[in-house]
Amino acid sequence: MLLKFLFISLCHALTGCAEQRVADIPLSPRAETDSVKRMHVIVPRDIKVAAYFPFLDSLLSACNDTLDYVISEHQLINCNSWIIDTLASLDYYKQLELGRFIYDQREMTVFHKGDTLWIPDRSAATDVQARLDHTVIDVNIPEFKLRITEYDRVKYTFPVRVGRNAKRYLATAGRTVDLRTPIGEGEIVRIERNPWFVDPVSGRRYTTTRRDDGQRTTMPQIPWIEPMINGIRQGALIHPTSNPETLGKAYSNGCVGTAEGDAWYVYYHAPVGTEVRFRYDLKVKQAQDTLIFEDIYRLNQAHD
Repeated sequence: MLLKFLFISLCHALTGCAEQRVADIPLSPRAETDSVKRMHVIVPRDIKVAAYFPFLDSLLSACNDTLDYVISEHQLINCNSWIIDTLASLDYYKQLELGRFIYDQREMTVFHKGDTLWIPDRSAATDVQARLDHTVIDVNIPEFKLRITEYDRVKYTFPVRVGRNAKRYLATAGRTVDLRTPIGEGEIVRIERNPWFVDPVSGRRYTTTRRDDGQRTTMPQIPWIEPMINGIRQGALIHPTSNPETLGKAYSNGCVGTAEGDAWYVYYHAPVGTEVRFRYDLKVKQAQDTLIFEDIYRLNQAHD
């Protein structure tokens, strides 16, 4: 009865086109005679980036109105990790390598009609949440690296750009601001899934960007993440840059910038409440070597 009710709810939420089915699958290769019933939804139509979040919201609303447990967007997508890979593949520069010029990323297709989305059962949702609860977004500023660690093990490492060693008047702040990325610990306090793009110096909104290859495109729709560091919301966001040539440099107005594709992995491993560390380690042990990085903020200048 529950499955039938969920089927009706999902069909209604997804404009009467979605189909929910139950399939028997092995629990594990060692227990081929055992099986569990897993719910999944067949995507009713092509879903573009512009409609991606509304589609997810409708699906989650239907599930959570019906199931006797609650699933989150992050739980759902991490149980369908191919979706993160798909979103990451829509990176302008990855598409350019394939010979495709993409003017508007929002018009690209995330889900194709007939794709399958698995609905996590209570056990799977609980497992994903436990992993998210033990995830840390770790940024070593002078190394220009962001790491996603899970249970203290590095899961992903991405190049980033960080704030410049300078001060500047920003219209968005209404004052002169230290542009260095803050050092400290905190947590994710806000996510913006459809951000506006504003020049922090002039406060002027813009909708297009000039790419590293000289082409101009619309700004991509990729979530931005706001951490609170040392108990202060300093405006140092984690967000994608449309100019990856700036990665590995002290270039921004304080934010941590990632490649467009990498930003999706960060987003789906950093729900609100996720621990964040912005550290300044000039020496890092790697295998048998010790890597030494430039003191880009001259913090150790007094000891030179």
